[in-house]
Amino acid sequence: MNFTGIEKIVHGVEDLTKCMQFYDDWGLAKISFDDKSALYKTMDGSEVLLYHKNDPRLPPAIEDGPTIRHVVWGVENRASLTEVKNKILECETYSEFDGNPACIDPNGLSISFRITQRHAVDIIGISMNTWDKPDARCDLRSKVYDKAEPIKIGHVVFFVADLNRTEEFYTDILGFSVSDRYPGAGSFLRCATPGGHHSLFILETPDKKVGLNHVAYTVRDIHEVFGGGLQVDRCGWKTQIGPGRHPVSSAYFWYVENPSGGLAEYFTDEDYCTADWEARDFQRSNEAFTEWAVEGGIDFNTRRQHLPE
Repeated sequence: MNFTGIEKIVHGVEDLTKCMQFYDDWGLAKISFDDKSALYKTMDGSEVLLYHKNDPRLPPAIEDGPTIRHVVWGVENRASLTEVKNKILECETYSEFDGNPACIDPNGLSISFRITQRHAVDIIGISMNTWDKPDARCDLRSKVYDKAEPIKIGHVVFFVADLNRTEEFYTDILGFSVSDRYPGAGSFLRCATPGGHHSLFILETPDKKVGLNHVAYTVRDIHEVFGGGLQVDRCGWKTQIGPGRHPVSSAYFWYVENPSGGLAEYFTDEDYCTADWEARDFQRSNEAFTEWAVEGGIDFNTRRQHLPE
């Protein structure tokens, strides 16, 4: 099966107007909206669809409040879609979503699969001058972004009640690969090899919480992470943590509270994994989560860390 990544996420929300304002500020393109729903896209065509959480078109929720109600995974072609369908046909929860094969994963999340509708994006990130490549950025100033324009939905993260069972579903049935692990606590899974470090991260907590943690949006480079984070701060949205850098995946990040559920993340510079990548075990800890980070974010006006109120 040749997966291409996340095609679409569907949220059930409580305040559609507020969520639309968030995605406007976040940098997504508004495609359509009415008093019941709104559709946004990233640069490559990945979709974010918003409905009120009580809309009858939505699958059942895995938690109370605003959250993701459905994830659509992309495949390269009709043959891959048929292969996925044959893999999940024996699932008791097999169904169809928008005419495509669908099922419920072991965590209760509705998922489906379609031939990718995303497209290539011809943009260039800013190189960094390193010791071994001091002229990687030659006669070119490093860019300062006044906002972010997310390229794609890079990954989703969920709290799960049964880590082993959920991992086995995605690896044994769907063919995802394990990139790294928090043994007994979390698994970083990628849907494609070669590909980015993870397209799905599942996390089990001692209380067996089930729900959305965050959705991550890929941007061009570290400077766009900064520009996007500062822009959403200027617009009044609250940063949870960021900017910062993950030792696992190597990515730079900025996390913001999202009214449509969980957190939204800008990220860039994640590890790129081939079949030669060796998965490692990390002890879940502050040190594994972040090499460095700014708690509460940076104030747009002062360009300093937000001070406690």
